[in-house]
Amino acid sequence: MSSPLSALRARLAEPGGRGRKRSGLLRRVPPLHDLLELAARVGYGARGFVYLSVGSIALLSAIDRVGDAVGSRGAVAWLAEQPYGRVWLVMLGLGLWAFVLWRVLQAVFDADREGTGRRALLSRAGQGLSGLFYGVLAVSVFEFLDEVEANPAAEDVAENQEKAATLLALPFGDIALLGVGLVILAFGVGNIVRGALSDFGSALACSARLCRRVVPIARAGYIARGVALLPLAVFVILAGTRSRASQVTSFGAGLDALERQPGGSLVLVVTAVGLMAFGAFAFVEARWRRIRLRGI
Repeated sequence: MSSPLSALRARLAEPGGRGRKRSGLLRRVPPLHDLLELAARVGYGARGFVYLSVGSIALLSAIDRVGDAVGSRGAVAWLAEQPYGRVWLVMLGLGLWAFVLWRVLQAVFDADREGTGRRALLSRAGQGLSGLFYGVLAVSVFEFLDEVEANPAAEDVAENQEKAATLLALPFGDIALLGVGLVILAFGVGNIVRGALSDFGSALACSARLCRRVVPIARAGYIARGVALLPLAVFVILAGTRSRASQVTSFGAGLDALERQPGGSLVLVVTAVGLMAFGAFAFVEARWRRIRLRGI
């Protein structure tokens, strides 16, 4: 029996097949599965660029070279201020949308062939949430083409607090906000557990020697991303339990909260390096990840 993704691909490929028969130019266009694979690899590269930027800015913040650490939106704002910033933003936005497409293929059509077991469905649900996050980030990237915020860190916090206030105004809004915090907490802990236990090399089509070298980078990256999410989760949980939207913060402000703890500068340096490692491993995935769209 054919999978839903196989049926979708067949539908999408049918007009292309007819076009190739009529046009020599269209015959040079790669097959659909090759285009989808290219989109996935470009998407991993875009994700790597975001996390390398976030980690770099957090590292500079820890050694007092810049003001505050920032999250993904702040990194995008920083990129917009660089030479040819608008060109970089367009490329990054398109890359993130490509990654969203790949997440949809993973979560909805099981492109990784994980199956329908409990652990597989949890993994696919996580991929769906990841796709939602990167979709929001991709939208914000294109928003920066129209207006670059003067203080992206403060704007990020204000926007999150506004969303929390809207949620709290709904019936059982405090419980819903508490649930959001618990989801962020679960995602952070899940990243830490995955970093410690997952076999990242099995998803890569590279030599055993290279896999042995890059797996520690992946472990450090996932653990650091999980640790970086914990302060944000705590703030959102407290906001839900106390029904105070003002306690909601952002990813970047959560990193700043880490820095304010005893020994926080060292913790932030380690976390920043780990986030850079996560970005570096995304580039590894862009090149060597097994993407098996043919025949699905």
